[in-house]
Amino acid sequence: MTERTTEPTVAVLLPCYNEEITIGKVVRDFREALPQATVYVYDNNSTDRTAEIATAEGAIVRKEPRQGKGNVIRAMFEDIDADVYVMADGDDTYPADAAPAMVAKVLEGYDMVIGDRLSSTYFQENKRPFHNFGNRLVRGSINGLFGAHVTDIMTGYRAFSFSFVKTYPVLSRGFEVETEMTIHSLNNNLRLYEMPIQYRDRPAGSVSKLDTVGDGIKVMSTIFRMIREYKPLPFFGGLGMVIGLIGVVLCGMVTVEFVHTGLVTHFPTLIGAVMLVIAGLLLIVTGIILDVIAKNDRKAFILDANRFTYLKRHSR
Repeated sequence: MTERTTEPTVAVLLPCYNEEITIGKVVRDFREALPQATVYVYDNNSTDRTAEIATAEGAIVRKEPRQGKGNVIRAMFEDIDADVYVMADGDDTYPADAAPAMVAKVLEGYDMVIGDRLSSTYFQENKRPFHNFGNRLVRGSINGLFGAHVTDIMTGYRAFSFSFVKTYPVLSRGFEVETEMTIHSLNNNLRLYEMPIQYRDRPAGSVSKLDTVGDGIKVMSTIFRMIREYKPLPFFGGLGMVIGLIGVVLCGMVTVEFVHTGLVTHFPTLIGAVMLVIAGLLLIVTGIILDVIAKNDRKAFILDANRFTYLKRHSR
């Protein structure tokens, strides 16, 4: 019995909000780079001609009323079925000619291919110094915690496999979704490949939707939340150790006083110290319990991913 072979399907995903200046060129570039692909533009409540221009250029345009990039990506991943997905922004900052190589890497077996801006032209092209600082801070935080070496944590240019898209839970609503994707991949030991790309800044007249301070706070809160969920033992255990040690030191001070004087004159200190020790122990136990749950969640994710891959393989 011979196995049926078909040409792999490719979907280009372009989340957009008020990108009428650039969306036409972006759609044309991706249709030229990936002529076999279907280009989808998800219009996130634009007030300009983004949807009209994208339709005229041959893209399939859909509406997503829930504001925020994370909400758009969630809708895309739910709605669209393909063998390979290429996600980029509609602002013409990412080169479409890198897409075929990214698709090829996914077809080789990688779960996610990351378009690495930071190894090429990002720091020269990006004129927003706080964005550059934020990228370095996020990269150092995540790589340090997960023992990884990912260069570009927050890039919006990525390619995905079918199993990644259908098993990735999109929880973030805004621009912090890229950070969430990277942490999810590292936590579940997925196959990642970083491909340097030539980043270019927005053309004149195109305005960034990023709020440097506001979105930066959201990204850092996402990292904090996902560390708490994915690494509960270091998080709660480390916090418990610090609190417990403070309690032990305070207990020691009261004990030394008792040894020298035979009296305990600082009862509030003693009571507070004992409570801190107990709180520290409870946090450590909580970390151990949640760590077991997190490991079981990773096992469940692997089973789900295997199931999706199996069903996809045998549906042809």
